[in-house]
Amino acid sequence: MRQILDRVADKWSLLVIALLAERTLRFGELGREIDGISTRMLTVTLRNLERDGLIDRRVYPEIPPRVEYRLTDLGRTLLGTIQALVGWTEKHQVQIARARQSFDNAATASQLI
Repeated sequence: MRQILDRVADKWSLLVIALLAERTLRFGELGREIDGISTRMLTVTLRNLERDGLIDRRVYPEIPPRVEYRLTDLGRTLLGTIQALVGWTEKHQVQIARARQSFDNAATASQLI
């Protein structure tokens, strides 16, 4: 169970699943949409999600080959949970930023004493 939660709760996996919620995307499109992800990490994330049955990878016999990714039916079952988490984050991001600033200020003040 822990291995599955580690995969699904991984920040890159969450972003990939959220992006594939509405549409099929190519590798390059995913890379452009996910700020900060390396090519290698995107490759690893997509392979792991495919292995777990959450996304489908389709290769078209073209030159150069066209590869597209989409959610499977199993992957779609995660959308409600992910959307709830994203909604919670958006709703509370200001409070979290304030809490972090307060914590950081207190930590800095305690170091000066």
